Amino acid sequence: MNERLAQLRAELEKGEHKLRLIDRERQEVRDTMLRISGAIRVLEELLEESSQQSSVAEGPFARVA
Repeated sequence: MNERLAQLRAELEKGEHKLRLIDRERQEVRDTMLRISGAIRVLEELLEESSQQSSVAEGPFARVA
């Protein structure tokens, strides 16, 4: 029984270690996704700004080439 108890404790420790690694990786992925989301938002705002500026430049009094 002592041997089995030792095996179970070792398996538990191994599982806890793996869970800590997974939690760390999950946090890293979450941080990366947050940075990507921020970059997407900035690019969307820049594109919208650029589009609005183009619309103003192409207003009713714009020259026709």
